[in-house]
Amino acid sequence: MTDLGFDKPASRTRVVVAMSGGVDSSVTAALLARAGYEVVGVTLQLYDHGAAVGKKGACCAGQDIYDAKRVADRLGVPHYTLGYEDRFRESVIDAFADSYLNGETPIPCVRCNQTVKFRDLLGTARELDADALATGHYVRRVIGEARAELHSAVDASRDQSYFLFATTQAQLDFLRFPLGGQPKDETRRLAEELGLRIADKPDSQDICFVPDGDYASVVEKLRPGACDPGEIVDRSGNLLGRHDGIIHFTVGQRRGLKLGNMGEPMYVLAIQPESNRVVAGPRRALARDLVHLRELNWLDGEAPAVGRPVAVKLRSAMPAASARVAAVGAGGLSLQLDDPQYGVSPGQAAVCYDGTRVLGGGWIESAELTAANAPADVTPDRAAAPA
Repeated sequence: MTDLGFDKPASRTRVVVAMSGGVDSSVTAALLARAGYEVVGVTLQLYDHGAAVGKKGACCAGQDIYDAKRVADRLGVPHYTLGYEDRFRESVIDAFADSYLNGETPIPCVRCNQTVKFRDLLGTARELDADALATGHYVRRVIGEARAELHSAVDASRDQSYFLFATTQAQLDFLRFPLGGQPKDETRRLAEELGLRIADKPDSQDICFVPDGDYASVVEKLRPGACDPGEIVDRSGNLLGRHDGIIHFTVGQRRGLKLGNMGEPMYVLAIQPESNRVVAGPRRALARDLVHLRELNWLDGEAPAVGRPVAVKLRSAMPAASARVAAVGAGGLSLQLDDPQYGVSPGQAAVCYDGTRVLGGGWIESAELTAANAPADVTPDRAAAPA
């Protein structure tokens, strides 16, 4: 575990640990306790866990709360469960449903970190007179020349920095991430070494409040009418088929369109909530090289200057692509990609990096294709790339 950067002994440093009941947060608490810190475990009850009890791959539900308490008891540290259901419903679940209705592809984990965990829980940690809030995220907090910086994890296969782009500088000053410098295998080894019974517990896979993976049913329950049928059309508006609700689709998706005999595979190019239409076409028509962002967050407080080169991730699992800042406006920013990317979806995040350092980013509002990078058989959205 790396030095946490406190200027007083561990025995006089109180650290609240967000304990989800999983391996990562449990090892985080155990490492801090072993190092002599005054650890307080906190687990959030975020939703009605009836459907998730006994379901592997979900977090913040009944079994996970029990596991977190059992780990805290094993470590001999106090543990509290806080009921955050109303906050989670308002900040995460409702926003998730509304994003799908708007034709977007939401990332509820980012919203959860942005609101419930790093806003509300962090405030609770301060109320408990804690010196820091620690989590099991695989990211690194590095002290730079002027301030604390957020960096991607040493283990690139476990890096979670994309999901934390909305962290503010004030939050980062208070946060600690003890696992960011080690691989997942080491975390499981430590869990066994420390005698934690959750050492072989599977990682979370599903969206926590959708434990069976059927997010469309959740949206339909929250927003009746969300699965109204509509048309599937090509870019010219010609009818290709029909769908059973736009919430079943995301930009870049191939499966589920059920468009046979088209001569080539078809993909979702766009979702039009105002007309309840899904626009489909060949993969080459997914190319986008100009991405417009909203709801920006920059950890140093200022957006990168126009022309600055950055590396940008447009989805959590994709490699970073080279880009430059094309325009900066009131509350928005545009990125010009060096090479077109495929499947750029509104509602996802665009996270900018300088090497391993997270600069910040925003939510994708829209994307288009400029003539400079358009394939020969794809009509661009713009006549020329921005200056």
